[in-house]
Formats: sequence, C-alpha cells, structure tokens
Amino acid sequence: MKKTHGTGMKFAILALGFCLVFFGSFWVGRYDVSPMQTLRILLDWLLRTVSRGRLFLIQTWQAREQAVVINVRLPRVAAAALVGAALSTAGCSYQGMFRNPMVSPDILGASTGAGFGAALAILLGAGYFGISMSAFVFGLLAVAAAYAVSCMSRTNQTIALILSGMMVSSLFSAGTSYIKLVADTQQQLPAITYWLMGSLSSIKPRDVLFLVIPVTLGLVPLLILSWRMNLLTLGEEEARSMGVNTRLLRFTVILCATLLTAASVAVSGMIGWVGLVIPHFCRMLFGYDYRRLIPAAALFGASFLIIVDDIARLATAGEIPLGILTAFVGAPIFLYLILTGGARRGN
Repeated sequence: MKKTHGTGMKFAILALGFCLVFFGSFWVGRYDVSPMQTLRILLDWLLRTVSRGRLFLIQTWQAREQAVVINVRLPRVAAAALVGAALSTAGCSYQGMFRNPMVSPDILGASTGAGFGAALAILLGAGYFGISMSAFVFGLLAVAAAYAVSCMSRTNQTIALILSGMMVSSLFSAGTSYIKLVADTQQQLPAITYWLMGSLSSIKPRDVLFLVIPVTLGLVPLLILSWRMNLLTLGEEEARSMGVNTRLLRFTVILCATLLTAASVAVSGMIGWVGLVIPHFCRMLFGYDYRRLIPAAALFGASFLIIVDDIARLATAGEIPLGILTAFVGAPIFLYLILTGGARRGN
C-alpha cells in the first residue's frame, strides 16, 4: 500500500511539473505578453474552438498578442510536448524489448531514414509539408526494410534485427551524405544541415495536427500493452511459457515505436538523447514496471523537451538547434548515470 501511495505521489508531482512547464512556456519569448493576458487569450481560444465560435471572452488584448500566443507559442509548445513524449516513449519501449539500456529510438534506422527523406525532398525543391511527409514515409520504410531483412535471417531474430537496423542506418546515412555533396551550397545545403540538427522554429498549427494522429496511434497501444512488455523483458522463452505471442508483441512494439519516432523526426528534425536519457531517469524514480514507465517517460520527455526548447529560444540572439542542446544536456547526464550506476539493465 505504501509503495502504491508513493508511486501515485510521484506521478502527481510529475504531472503537476508538466503542467507548470507547459503553461509557463507561453510566457517565455522575446515578445512580452503578461501571464493574465496569456491565460485570457488561451481561454478565449478554447471557448471559441469548443463552441464553434458561439462562446468567447470580451477582448482586452491586442491582435499582435493573440497572434503570438495562438499562432506561434501554442503550436510550438504543443509540438515540443508531443515530440518529447514520443521520443522518450519510443526509447523506453525499445530498451525493454531489446533488454538493453543503451538502445535509442533510432536503433532500427527510423531517424536516418527520415533524415534521408527530408534531405531528398529539400533537394527536389519540395515545400515544408512535402519535406515532413517525405521524412515520415522514409522513416517508416527504413524500419520496414530492417524488419524484413531480420525476418529472412536464420540467426537469432533480436540480433538480426539490431544488425539490420545498423545496415539500413548506414545506407541511408550514406545517401544523405551524397545528397549534401550534390546539393546547392547557397540554399539547399544550409537547409539540409539545419534540418538535420533539429528545430521547432518553423512549427505551424498544421504540424501539430500532423503529429497528433501518429503519436496517438503509437502511444495508446504501448500503454495498453505495457503489462505484456513486462513479460517480454524476462526473455522470449519465459514470455512464451506464459502464453504471450512474442512475435506479434515484438512487431506491435516496433510498429508503435516507429510511428512515434518517424512522426517526431518528420516535424522536428533529428533530436538525439531524449529517447536514451529520459527512460533511465524514469527507471530510477518508478522502477522497471512498464505500466508505470511508459506514462512516466511520456510526461518526463514532454517536460524535458519543452524546457530545452525554451532555452533554445532565449539562450542567444539566434536560435540554437535542439539537437545541439539535447547533446550538451544529455551527454553529461548520461555520463553521470553511468558513473553512479543509474544506467542499469533495461529490464
């Protein structure tokens, strides 16, 4: 009973922290909007959206303030939360499935495949939506190729899957390098390079809508299957003896984690370390039960990326790419976890 109460208290604190970080980020920016005006603008937007324009507040704010809050900060904060939750949940799921704490969401090539798709779309002159769609599709294709190769292998499927992912990642990485070699150095190459470093500076409301569907389709099944993932971490033989269809479960976890990763990379670019570091923090706080780990990783990852994005907006006059900041923050934290024994087994 005490353990359950303690876990509930930790989740309450984590959820409260996420709410504070989420709403506090609306007041972060170079254009000053007071907290009270921000709350009124958000409440008015919510009322108009739910009631289809029939309910609204009396306007006491300027049109520019409303544009900043609704068109700039709301999509960006929402996207940061969705991407952070998706990457950390995908990393947590892969670490449990492969029983390896060093696994990250790009182990099967989703990130490099999406990077290749985005670079190809930029080279062909596609618009922002075309770049996102190309990245998403190639991210899915990369993992599909890795999974297909592993299914044809006669060796241990887990090992074959990891090796196939490494092979696919290498191929798409080489393809991206070639595209950078032949791209126009004045416009295309800088655009490809900046996109690969990861950023949320160009997020629009349609990008959030694009994220919601695959993130929901990936996250909800993982939450439902979290208790079965506990059995999978015991090993395939033990899981089969308990009546678990390990092949189907493994495929489902890979599919869901790939949807989360590909959708995130398609919108934000390549952001590392989130899916590697955050699950370790969650294990230190909540243990190894995936019924608690999955929702904890989602909340923790969302809060973490929102904070990092706030730093990216304010640290310098020009915006710092998120991939650089997460590496600066994530690498020392992960080193600390290794030295203190926090990065233990993934099961």
